[in-house]
Amino acid sequence: MKYNKVFIDAIGYELGPNVVTSSELEKRVQPMLDALHIPQGQLQALTGIRERRWWDPGFPLSEGAARAGRKALAHAGLQPADLGALVYAGVCREHSEPATATAVAALLGTGPRTAVYDLSNACLGVQNGMLDIANRIELGQIRAGLVVSCESSREINDSMIAEMLRDKSFENFRLSIATLTGGSGAVGVVLTDGSFPGAHRRHKLLGGTYRAACEHHKLCVWHRDHMFTDATAALKHGTALGRDTWASLLAELNLRAEDFNKTVCHQVGSTHRKSILEALGIPEEKDFPTFEYLGNMGTAALPAAAAIADEREFLRPDDTVAFLGIGSGLNTIMMGVKW
Repeated sequence: MKYNKVFIDAIGYELGPNVVTSSELEKRVQPMLDALHIPQGQLQALTGIRERRWWDPGFPLSEGAARAGRKALAHAGLQPADLGALVYAGVCREHSEPATATAVAALLGTGPRTAVYDLSNACLGVQNGMLDIANRIELGQIRAGLVVSCESSREINDSMIAEMLRDKSFENFRLSIATLTGGSGAVGVVLTDGSFPGAHRRHKLLGGTYRAACEHHKLCVWHRDHMFTDATAALKHGTALGRDTWASLLAELNLRAEDFNKTVCHQVGSTHRKSILEALGIPEEKDFPTFEYLGNMGTAALPAAAAIADEREFLRPDDTVAFLGIGSGLNTIMMGVKW
């Protein structure tokens, strides 16, 4: 996929207000650690995650998504009525029906001509939503669209900690450890055709590509109040799929690896980051991580990291930036952006 008239006008984000350290979570599963003779500090040692954020109990997902969406719209200088489409792309939803996007639309005050719907694809949801909006813009169907998501890890962590205390086997520890990396946050991404007035700096979306290896769809499964992840297998097969997707992106955009000045990966943890960057031949200094203090915020992780990288001037004007996304399924999406 290549785009000639699609821009990322703004990325807004909102973080959960409660800081939860890895040591706090380990204290809650201390009986399991004692039974398995696992010392304190292993969660941070294994993942590189020192802390993450959680929402207050019962915090509405639509409210988090609306807050992030308002920030993005304000930065882009757009009104809700300007939106041709609003997509909610989070893993977490308020209910099965109607779409969580409808609650966000009501909070933002979008117009009756705005297409409003949910889109789901594990941690890739926001990137899928960005491509969906980009295609609509490129086809001339809409001038602007907003992708939002809000992820909450408090509830699944509480549930899985109870399960870890019930079943103290090493197998259950191995399959549950990835759940404890989860953080909470919300994002909003505004994409336009560049025709709206304003002094803000737009980022041109060059294009993107995706790959799937759905024979591995059972490696990470979140079912109601249980989540199990074979992290070792997911890393192995995800890295292989990422390598193929990277080659596809370079060919699609007619670029070399060294043409990319910066990268922003999906924020999983230190082992995943090291593995994927080595597989793609990307020096670590080109990449911007946030997992150490935000954990894995699911669909919100990559766009929030990009927004923070921009705030801290890690991403500079005219940088060619790669967004490297991966989600359980397994699926990958990689995108090129002229910052």
